[in-house]
Parts: sequence; structure tokens; C-alpha cells
Amino acid sequence: MLQSSPTAPGSAPGPVDKDGLAFGPLGDSWVHLCIDMQRMFAEPTDWQTPWLPAVLPKVIQLVELAPERTIFTRFVPPRHAAEAPGAWRRYYERWPAMTLDRLDPALVELLPDLTRFVPPARVVDKRVYSPWPDGSLHRLLRGLGVDTVVVSGAETEVCVLAAVIGAMDLGYRVIVVTDALCSSADQTHDAALEVYHNRFGMQVEVVSTAQMIEARVDGLLG
Repeated sequence: MLQSSPTAPGSAPGPVDKDGLAFGPLGDSWVHLCIDMQRMFAEPTDWQTPWLPAVLPKVIQLVELAPERTIFTRFVPPRHAAEAPGAWRRYYERWPAMTLDRLDPALVELLPDLTRFVPPARVVDKRVYSPWPDGSLHRLLRGLGVDTVVVSGAETEVCVLAAVIGAMDLGYRVIVVTDALCSSADQTHDAALEVYHNRFGMQVEVVSTAQMIEARVDGLLG
């Protein structure tokens, strides 16, 4: 969700990370957690993320690795600002065009290029940045025997960051695919990548899409 003025359309993500998997093979207990790749962030709205289309092919490559292991999240706004709790009310008073009494509900849907994977991919809705607070996603993953989340989506320093920190707090192995992330602000996108690299180095592994594909193939062949 937009926190600052968007950069000009056509802005591109920063350089792809080359760290790779630091803590061993991918294994077989992972899911791909794809954050908020929705029409309302791709199309001309107040929350448009200009270079989301540039990372969509990378996200599709990740989904195609194992659609049945993919969980898409969707950020669902309230009907109107008065429904939102606490500071979220102020937030939606700032962005009234993004409440459901004014926004076309179809824009909440996943991008058409991703809906074709559902099912077997799953969709989890959320009302806040993080997908973790109500516990349902954690229960789902524990029920599936998952201990690793591979994260892609939008936005790098907002909902993706919230998903990463929540997963870290719950003890998951977290792998961030940096060329499959996007933001509406290049400066804070780059700053978040620095945080993933340099502050969360014992809990977050950063990879490119190509490295993730290689890790998956190695796991299948190993």
C-alpha cells in the first residue's frame, strides 16, 4: 500500500541479490507466499505500483515451480473508513478512493495472469499489511508441515516486509526473492533490501528467481 508518492512509471528494481541460499538446500517443506499481486496495484488507482508489471514474469516463474505450494495473499480494504479500527481509520480517510464503497471490487482480485493457478494455489485474504495476525495462515502452514516460506510480491517495504517479519517471529525459514518484489518508491525498496541483507542475515536468505529455480531443480534431482 502506498506510503509515499510513487516513482515515475517505468522505474525498475535495483540489482538482483547474489547471496543465494545460506542455510542449506531448499528441502521439501516450503511454500511460496506471494504477497498482494492484485489488480488495484497494477491498474491506475491511488495505490498503483508502476513497475509491478516488470516483476510479474518473475512471480509467474516462481508460481510455475509448484502451483500447489503457492499461497496468494490479497489486501482487502474496508467498506468505508469508519469500519477501520484505530489508526487505520485515519489511513483510509487519507485514501478514501481505495475503500470498497468507491473502489471497483473487481480490482481486489489477483492479476489475471495469476488467477489461472487457483486452484491448486490458495488465496488468503487479509485486512492489514501482515498476513499473520489472526493466526489462520500459521495454522494452515503448520497443518501442511511447512517450515520455510519463499516470499515474493508487493510492496517490498510494506506488506512484504510485514510478511517477512511475521514469518521470522514465528520461526520460519524465510527466503526473499528480490527480483520478484516491487514497490512504488525506489528509495525505500532499496533500503528494505539492505535491511534483508544486513540486519536479518541470520533469519532471511535473499535469492534471485533463477537461484530459486535452481534450488528447486536440485531438490527434485537430489
